[in-house]
Amino acid sequence: MEDLTFRPAQERDCGLILDFIRRLAEYEKMSGEVVATRELLREWIFEKGKAEVLFACLNGKEIGFALFFHNFSTFLGRAGIYLEDLYVLEEYRGRGYGKALLKELARTACERGCGRLEWSCLDWNRNSIDFYLSLGAVKMDEWTVYRMAGETLKKFGS
Repeated sequence: MEDLTFRPAQERDCGLILDFIRRLAEYEKMSGEVVATRELLREWIFEKGKAEVLFACLNGKEIGFALFFHNFSTFLGRAGIYLEDLYVLEEYRGRGYGKALLKELARTACERGCGRLEWSCLDWNRNSIDFYLSLGAVKMDEWTVYRMAGETLKKFGS
């Protein structure tokens, strides 16, 4: 593999993070749902420390990213890592960079003493599902994700 390295995002990378988020949203056919801005990313990732971003860099150029945060397993009694987004630029796919990025995140989870690494995947994304299964990941058939957002969240929370 060429000179692939990893680096944590810095505050000056908010524009780059947003670009990766927009590319991922386009890939997932959800571009209209992106309301994030550089300012929001700066606030929530760097000021409030609610998430982290890891870049995969090939010869110094960012070609992929992983945005993640800690969750907690009461059964394990320890934190885990939840991978919110993993994206590799289209022209670099199929060369093992996504696997290397996920592996680096797994290494980070182990270094931090985390009990697990979790993520969600869209049901129609067969390429990603096959990729995750090939790595030994297990589909959680008994679990369904539920979400409250927007006006529903505001109404319920007031």
